[in-house]
Amino acid sequence: METTVVYILFGAFIGLLLLGAPISISLGVSAMAAFIFLDDNPIKLVQIAFTSVGSFPLMALPAFILAGSLMEAAGVSKRLVILAESFAGPVTGGISCATVLACMFFGAISGSGPATTAAVGMLMIPAMMNRGYDKGYASAITASSGGLGVVIPPSIPMVIFGISGMGIQAPAEAVAKFGAFQTVSIPKLFVAGFLPGLVISGSLMLMNYFLCKKHGYKGLTDKWSLATIGKAFKNGFWAILAPVVILGGIYSGMFTPTESAIVAIFYTLFVGFAIHRELKLKDIMAALETTTWLTGRVLLILFTATVFGRLLVENQIPAIVAEAMLSLTSNPYLIWAMIIFFLLFVGMFMETLATIMILTPVLLPVMYNLGIDPIHFGIVLVCCCEIGFQTPPLGENLFIASGIADVTIEEISLKAIPFSIVATAAVFLIAYIPQISLWFPKLLGY
Repeated sequence: METTVVYILFGAFIGLLLLGAPISISLGVSAMAAFIFLDDNPIKLVQIAFTSVGSFPLMALPAFILAGSLMEAAGVSKRLVILAESFAGPVTGGISCATVLACMFFGAISGSGPATTAAVGMLMIPAMMNRGYDKGYASAITASSGGLGVVIPPSIPMVIFGISGMGIQAPAEAVAKFGAFQTVSIPKLFVAGFLPGLVISGSLMLMNYFLCKKHGYKGLTDKWSLATIGKAFKNGFWAILAPVVILGGIYSGMFTPTESAIVAIFYTLFVGFAIHRELKLKDIMAALETTTWLTGRVLLILFTATVFGRLLVENQIPAIVAEAMLSLTSNPYLIWAMIIFFLLFVGMFMETLATIMILTPVLLPVMYNLGIDPIHFGIVLVCCCEIGFQTPPLGENLFIASGIADVTIEEISLKAIPFSIVATAAVFLIAYIPQISLWFPKLLGY
């Protein structure tokens, strides 16, 4: 029975995708086909879907999308870019290095990879092209760095992983062998993502340095200027204070990730109207329109993927997958390698949030059986999804950068390969050294 349900679920899902159906339709139709086969009341699909979008942490999703849109309109992203440029100074490939820094800064307030790519790319790609950079390279470094928006907290994919993993219990055998497991906590995920984000950022900057040295891309200035840095910091003070307020509030326990997203909105409105005075009513309306469209799209995927995942769990599919993987090897390093390469492959073809919602119920039990902290697994999963933003054919960041620079996806994809390789190496480092993810939460008492 279980085998037949798997064939129906994945057969219908993959078949509909190949026919060009949207992923939400593919998930919903395949789930409905399984319900009909199992002779379940189809109204169950609606009930599960309704429950899935009613969780309090999910409120952070539209709030972070709105905050990111407002910050771009309020001039926050522009000031963060100027500040990043001032820090780059005479470093070889300084302006492209500043692009990575700017993506880190903006990622700390947006929570979205495509939003980070768009906000930073609109400013940095033309600036790099004006300084003699190949437009394919300028687009590639921006698309590759834009994915930092989902690794540097706050992160929308981390929120989705937290929601997907909260209802998954560790198997009794794993609890007996390794003791009680930590629950999947979104605040802890946010804290845990900080150091891995720096590791991936550092790997991108290192590769950028060698490539820029090879191509002869010079620094922005002959030497660092404290006056320039001071001026950029002064002008960008309220912009740089945004991630401090948001992350500081989460890390200190003053408010939850959901509440922090609301704080980010009101902070941006205050800065946009009272400090920078660049935010207009039409910008707010445009941000609300963008938020409504993106949130609706995500929620459609969310509730169909939740039903799909529930069917997998009820038919013991995660347990079968876990048993199959553990029968091949019990070596955690080999299993990590299999999972990472599998996630990178899936990330080439499937949208990030759908990947997390579908695969978390399947892979998290495998991690539990190996005694791996679910927070550690969640960070590795999100990091793999970060690479998916820059790998064709689906790579969303590639399409955004392509539109800004007016360059083909093929050219950007080729130039982005070295960055994908070093980012993958960084993910292996994060997977194999758990303390990169778990040290900071432990330090803060999570």
